[in-house]
Amino acid sequence: MEHLIHVLQTDRSDSEIIGYALDTLYNVISNDLEEEEQDDSEEENSAKQVDDLGSQFTEIFIKQQENVTLLLTLVEEFDFHVRWPGVKLLTSLLKQQGPQVQQIILVSPMGVSRLMDLLADSREVIRNDGVLLLQQLTKSNAAIQKIVAFENAFERLLDIITEEGNSDGGIVVEDCLLLLQNLLKNNNSNQNFFKEGSYIQRMKPWFEVGDDNCGWSAQKVTNLHLMLQLVRVLVSPTNPPGATSSCQKAMFHCGLLQQLCTILMATGVPADILTETINTVSEVIRGCQTNQDYFASVNAPSNPPRPAIVVLLMSMVNERQPFVLRCAVLYCFQCFLYKNQKGQGEIVSTLLPSTIDATGNSVSAGQLLCGGLFSTDSLSNWCAAVALAHALQENATLKEQLLRVQLATSIGNPPVSLLQQCTNILSQGDKIDRRGSKVQTRVGLLMLLCTWLSNCSIAVTHFLHNPANVPFLTGQIAENLGEEEQLVQGLCALLLGISIYYNDNSLENYRKEKLKQLIEKRIGRENFVEKLGFISKHELYSRAAQKPQPSFSSPDHMMFDHEFTKLVKELEGVISKAIYKSSEEDKKEEEVKKTLEQHDNIVTHYKKVIREQDQELEELKQRINTLTSQNEQLQATVTQQVSQIQQHKDQYNLLKVQLGKDTQHHNSHGDTFQINGIQTEEVSKLKEELEEWKNKHELLQGQLKEKDSVIEKLNSSQLEMGTTEQSSQTNKFGGLEHNNELQKELEMLRSQIQLQSAEISKLQMENQKLQVMKATADPALGDTTAAMSSELEARLEQEIKELKSQVKALSEEKEALKQHLDSSSSTVAILQDEKSKLQREVAESKKEQDDLLVLLADQDQKISALKIKLKDLGVPVEDEDDTESGDQGDEDEDGDEEEQD
Repeated sequence: MEHLIHVLQTDRSDSEIIGYALDTLYNVISNDLEEEEQDDSEEENSAKQVDDLGSQFTEIFIKQQENVTLLLTLVEEFDFHVRWPGVKLLTSLLKQQGPQVQQIILVSPMGVSRLMDLLADSREVIRNDGVLLLQQLTKSNAAIQKIVAFENAFERLLDIITEEGNSDGGIVVEDCLLLLQNLLKNNNSNQNFFKEGSYIQRMKPWFEVGDDNCGWSAQKVTNLHLMLQLVRVLVSPTNPPGATSSCQKAMFHCGLLQQLCTILMATGVPADILTETINTVSEVIRGCQTNQDYFASVNAPSNPPRPAIVVLLMSMVNERQPFVLRCAVLYCFQCFLYKNQKGQGEIVSTLLPSTIDATGNSVSAGQLLCGGLFSTDSLSNWCAAVALAHALQENATLKEQLLRVQLATSIGNPPVSLLQQCTNILSQGDKIDRRGSKVQTRVGLLMLLCTWLSNCSIAVTHFLHNPANVPFLTGQIAENLGEEEQLVQGLCALLLGISIYYNDNSLENYRKEKLKQLIEKRIGRENFVEKLGFISKHELYSRAAQKPQPSFSSPDHMMFDHEFTKLVKELEGVISKAIYKSSEEDKKEEEVKKTLEQHDNIVTHYKKVIREQDQELEELKQRINTLTSQNEQLQATVTQQVSQIQQHKDQYNLLKVQLGKDTQHHNSHGDTFQINGIQTEEVSKLKEELEEWKNKHELLQGQLKEKDSVIEKLNSSQLEMGTTEQSSQTNKFGGLEHNNELQKELEMLRSQIQLQSAEISKLQMENQKLQVMKATADPALGDTTAAMSSELEARLEQEIKELKSQVKALSEEKEALKQHLDSSSSTVAILQDEKSKLQREVAESKKEQDDLLVLLADQDQKISALKIKLKDLGVPVEDEDDTESGDQGDEDEDGDEEEQD
């Protein structure tokens, strides 16, 4: 071996000799034996010897880590005669001493990345052997699995599967699928990367099966089986719930679930593929409401169409179907009902009298379950009982509804309830001739009854109402039977314990205390608890508790359901404690429970009152918000109007400046103006209009004074009310603020009117100046100034028009503000009404709070009295008041010490 390794180190340039050396090392280390005609014993002995030799030679080779690093560099060579034997040798080393070789490759620089290049080799032989090498490399090593995944392995492997023809491909597809399983199984990081990379969508074409499904090759069956297992790896119940849920949703949205359901309902599919498809669909829909709803809507291609669930249940209760297939259907039904209250309700509704199809044309799920429950095949009894128990799991409403189910036993006899019929079959025991295990039927029925009665007092009352049930259970528990019957005894003890623990004492003859006395007399408490412990100590119980899927080696081992094992863990301890409790302790507990319930009711009522008050406050806040928004809108309109007035004033000032310049220019030249007849007429008209506007201005001022007096009265009344009701009426300040803002708006209007009166007086002054100029004008200069007077006349006319439009706009704005004042006065009246209402409401709420405080004080006194009673009886009670007062006392003492210091 040393010489061969020396050749690999020194003769790198000679690819032929390197290839021979690698082949020789492979033959030395490999366990692949040539087929020789030998006896079985000789073959076994030789295989063991070769195993030992191969592992010994591997240890010698990898003792020097440089040898593995050298081999990695040789695998990088493109020459076929070097690369191929190098890949085979490295694969053989990994088979012999996997963990050690993995560690060496992991620590070598770019070791895993160099091996990933094999998948991109154009020569299929090297590529296929590269897949086998990566299979060995990724076994049970999460670190290498992550590196391989992030080196784009998923993309390359899925490309190879597609190139090879998906499920119709050869053994290369099988090898790629095995490698994908290595990368994904129990590796949450890689599963998340696979989902995020949208590789789930690329799995859908794998399951496209044609109509002609006869004559599948063995390789296709193997490939499809591995593909289904790969889907299950992604949605396994052992994965984190969040990861499983996201994969389930992705499978629904890309159509993968729909494709699997097509295979499920197709004809001619081999039995083992059908079984694995049922298991796969089960885990894809488990706990996912969207997928469960879709599965409920799937119909089988029959005439008339039947729901897929009904078709599957027909297979489950059919004893001629293979055992593995029946287990798969049961698992599918359990997954469909897992955390699916809607589906549970649909199944139970098919049993209720109002929904049963009277025509009998279609068979429902409920009828199939009842048929299986009461058939002569013990396996069908067990499967139907467990399926029905899952329909009631954690659903108290359906447990009560199932009590309404009536069964017609025979013609002429009255109908019997489903609960009564179950107990009847249970009590008959071995009298009915059944196929299969004798114990299996009774175990199934007892599991159904325990699930049904747990956490449902009404069902317990119905069960105890039959006088034969309690004597039967006590008789079964008290007998000394063989090992097979011990399991039944344990389940009978559990059922009796549930009847005590969830008993509401509504039946006088079967109160908790009387049932405990019965156990003490007939069985003995220690004996009862011992029999109860038989369940969890059973070997089959431990197996069923490991995983949700029912997987049994034979029908005889089919005893426990996974969900039932959870129920046993939950109830075993509490039932044991309940058996040893005395009647006085039970009474005290009940009293304390009742008192706490009353206290809870009072607190609930108080919370309701507070909630209603909160709602009223929210409504008032909304009203205030609407009033504030209205106020803001009004302010915006006022500011807009102010800006418009300012613009008009600026325009007027510009015109006035221009007129001043013109008059100065004419005076400097000693020119005077001739005012003709038309100009005097215009001036007289202006005077008349000015008089009219003065009158209007005086009227508006009078109206404003009246409004001012009204608003002042309202303000004084508001202030008087505010001093008395400040604490309870803070939500109504918005109305007063609104009135103050209206006052500000009125002040602004007054200032605007004063400005307008000033402008009017200025116009009068200018008019007087024009008259003076007319009187002092020289008639001799009339001819020379005619042109200039005409220009001035045109300007005056334009200015008069603009002033008229401004005055008109201002009058419209005044009218609008008058309307705002009217609306504000009405809102003030409304606010006063609302204030009086709120005062009354606050007085009522104070009265209610005082009543509630009185009630709470009474309740506190009762609770303290009960605590004192409990202390007198020797029950340890934590006194919160004492501890709080003690803490306060310590704090006071500390404070005193500090003061002394």
